[in-house]
Amino acid sequence: MTTGRRPGVGPALGWLIGLALLQRCERLPGPLEWALLLAALAAALATWRRALPLAALLLALALGAGRAQLRIDEALPEAWEGRDVLLIGRIDSLPSATLGQGGAPGWRFAFEVLDARAGPSAQDPPLALPRHMMLSAFGEPGGTAPPIRAGESWQAVARLKRPHGLMNPFAFDYELWMFEQDLRATGVLRPGTLQRLTPAPFWSLDAWRQRLRDALGRRIGDPAHAGVLAALSLGDQDAIAKSDWTLFRNTGVAHLLAVSGTHVTMFAWAAQWLVGRLWRRSARLCLLAPAPRVALWAGVAAAFVYALFSGWGVPSQRTVWMLASLALLRSLGLRWPWPLLLLASAVVVTAIDPWAISQAGFWLSFAAVGLLMASGGAPAGTGWRAALREGLRSQWVATLGLTPLSLLFFQQISVVGLAANLLAIPLVTFVVAPLSLLGALVPGAWWLAEQGVAALMAWLRWLDALPGAVWQLPVAPLWAQVSGLAGGVLMALPLPWRLRTCGLALLLPLLWPAPLRPAVGTFELLAADIGQGTAVLLRTQGHDLMFDTGPQFGPQADAGQRVLVPLARALGTMRLDRLVLSHRDVDHVGGAASVMAGLPVAELLSSLEDSHPLLRMAPHRRCEQGQRWAWDGVRFEVLWPPAAQYEDAKVKSNAMSCVLRVIDATGRAVLLTGDIEAAQETALVQASAPDALRADLLLVPHHGSKTSSTDALLDAVSPRLALVQAGYRNRFGHPALPVLARYQRHGIRVLSSPDCGALHWQAGEWNCQRVLARRYWHALPRADDAAQGPPIPISEDEPAGP
Repeated sequence: MTTGRRPGVGPALGWLIGLALLQRCERLPGPLEWALLLAALAAALATWRRALPLAALLLALALGAGRAQLRIDEALPEAWEGRDVLLIGRIDSLPSATLGQGGAPGWRFAFEVLDARAGPSAQDPPLALPRHMMLSAFGEPGGTAPPIRAGESWQAVARLKRPHGLMNPFAFDYELWMFEQDLRATGVLRPGTLQRLTPAPFWSLDAWRQRLRDALGRRIGDPAHAGVLAALSLGDQDAIAKSDWTLFRNTGVAHLLAVSGTHVTMFAWAAQWLVGRLWRRSARLCLLAPAPRVALWAGVAAAFVYALFSGWGVPSQRTVWMLASLALLRSLGLRWPWPLLLLASAVVVTAIDPWAISQAGFWLSFAAVGLLMASGGAPAGTGWRAALREGLRSQWVATLGLTPLSLLFFQQISVVGLAANLLAIPLVTFVVAPLSLLGALVPGAWWLAEQGVAALMAWLRWLDALPGAVWQLPVAPLWAQVSGLAGGVLMALPLPWRLRTCGLALLLPLLWPAPLRPAVGTFELLAADIGQGTAVLLRTQGHDLMFDTGPQFGPQADAGQRVLVPLARALGTMRLDRLVLSHRDVDHVGGAASVMAGLPVAELLSSLEDSHPLLRMAPHRRCEQGQRWAWDGVRFEVLWPPAAQYEDAKVKSNAMSCVLRVIDATGRAVLLTGDIEAAQETALVQASAPDALRADLLLVPHHGSKTSSTDALLDAVSPRLALVQAGYRNRFGHPALPVLARYQRHGIRVLSSPDCGALHWQAGEWNCQRVLARRYWHALPRADDAAQGPPIPISEDEPAGP
C-alpha cells in the first residue's frame, strides 16, 4: 500500500482563508476588481508550486464570488414585490405548521417554481422569478390549514417580497440563512386561489417523508415526543416546539436532536459493519472486490441515503461529503496525517457549499473531530470498563475543547451539559435514532423510541431546573476570543498539566469578559430591529432601562424571546433596573413576558390598566407626567400622560402612551414617544416650557402614522435625527409618505429600522447595524446611508426568520 506524495497544508489553508475572506465582503467584485483578481490568479498559477497557497486563496475567492453572483442574480426583481403573481410548482419540503394574523392556521414550506405569470391569471404573460422560494399558506381564523403536502403540485396566486430579516448585533442572520438555502423570495398565497394540480407521485421521496410524518403524528400521542422522532428520522426540526428547543439548548444536547453528523456517521458505520460481515461470507464476492473497500463505500452510500431521506440538510450534506472524501483517499491508498485528512475534507465540503464556512455547525463539527483525533487513542485495556473510560474521556475532551467555540457562537455554557450528554449521547445515538427509522417497517419500534424520549426529557427537565444550569456571558472582545480558543485547545490536548494550566489562564478572559459601559454622565441607546413595534435599550454607567418590548410574532415567538433578551445578555445586561411599557398595544408589550422571564426587572413603569397580567410579574407603578430620576449623572423625565388621564375610562390606549426624555450631562437628549397622536402632541407642547422638549434624537411617534408627528411637535423637539421603528413593507403603511415629507420640510434626517437595522446612538454619534455588518447577501438600503425610509408598504408582514 502506497502512502503517495503528501501535499502541504498550504493550499488547503489558502482555499479556506479565501472563502472566509469572501464571506467578510460587503459586496462582490466589480468589473475592474474581477480583472485584477483573474490576473493575480493567472500569475500565481504560472509560478505553480511556489505560490500554490496564494493560487488556492485566489481561486476560492473567484469561484465563490462567481457562484454568489449567480445566486444574487436569481433574486426577486424589486418591481415585483407586493404584486399578485400566479405560481405553478411543487411543494419542495415538509410543510411546517405556523399561524397567521388573527391565529389563522397555516403551513410554511419551500416551493419550486415551474411556471409563473405576471398577474393572477394563466393568460397573463410569463414571468421570470427565482426557482426556489419560501411560501406560507393560511386558512381562515378558527378553521383548518390548507391540505398541502410535500411533493404535490399546486397553482396559486401569491404576493411576494425579497428576503429581508432583522439586523441586530450578535443575532441570527436570516438573510444569510435564506441565501445558503437558495431561497430567493418569500411570499404568502392568497386564500381562495389554491388549486392542487397533481398529487405527489408514488416514487417521490418527499411523499414518503410526508407519509412517515403523518404516521408518526397518528401513533405517538405526545406531540413533543412525536416532534423529536420526526426530527431524528426526517430532519424535520420545525416539528420540535420552541420551548423544547430551549430546554435542549440549556442542557447542551441540541446537537443530538436533529439529523447531524453524529447520526449520519453512526448510520454509515452500522451499514459498513453489516455489509462487511455479509460480503465476507461469500468467497466469490471477495474475489470480485475486497470486503473492506465494499463495506467502506456501502457506508458512504448509506449515509447518502439517510441524509437524503432526512431532508438533505446542510449538516447532513457536510457529513456525507466528508465521509466520501475520506473514503476516496483511503481507496486510493493515501495515508495522510489526520490534520491533512481533516483539511482535505473541509476543502471538499466548502467546494460543494462555499457558505458552509459561515455556519457555526461547520466549525463545531470539524473542531470536535480534530480535538478527538489530537487528544490520543483509547486507554489501555479492553472490555466495557475501557470502553466506558474512552467514552467519558471523549465526552470530556469535546465538552472542554468546544466550550470556547460555544461561547463565541451562543454566549452561553450549559453547566449541566456533561451530565446531560452522558445519558443523551448513547440513548439518542444507539436507541432512539435507530428506532425512529426502524418504526417505519417494524411495529412497536416507535413505541420503544417514545419511551426513550420520555425518559430523556424527564432527565433534561430535572437538570434544567437546577440552580445555575446555564451560564450566560456577554460577548467578549476579539483578543479574548482568540485567547480563549487557544486555551481550549491546550486544555483538550494530551499535554503535561503545566501546559494545560496555561490553557486555563488563556481561557479566563473569555469566561469573565468585562463589557464596556458608558462613562458617568453619558448613556447609550440601542433601538433594536424588531419589526413592527417599539423596543429601545438604554444603558448608563451602572444602570439599564428598556422602553417597550416589541411585538408578538406568534403563539410561541415574540421580540423579547427572539431579539431583546439575547441582545441584552450579549451586551452584558443581565438585569433591568426599570422596564417602561408605554401602553398596552401588542406591538409595544408583545415581548414583555419573555423579557421579564429572561431578565430580572427591579421595577415596571407603565400605563397598563390595573388588571393587566403583566403587572403581576414585577413591582409596578404608573408612569405619570412630572416623574423624574437620575442615574450616573443622566436625567430621566416622564412627560406624558397626566395623572388625571387615568380617570378617563374612554381614553384610547395610544393616548396613554408614556413619553420619556433622557438627558446626559452635556445636555444631549433623546425623546421616546410611544404611540401618542396629534391631540396628545399638541397638549404636550402646550404644557411644556420652551426647550423642555428639545432632543437630538426623536423616536418617531406611532411609527410614522398619519395621525402623529405634527408640525408643532417637530418645531418643539427640533431633532437632528428621527427613527421610525416599523416592519419591512408592513401592512399599516408606516411611515406614511405625508409624514416623511413633513420631516423633510423641517430638515430632519429620518432613519427606518428596515433600512438601518438596529440603531446605536451615543453622545450625538450614531450608526446603523445594517451598514456596520453589511455583507454581499444582505438587502441593500433603499437610499444612501439608510436615511430616507422604506418604500410604500403594500404587502403583509411575515415573521422575521426561523
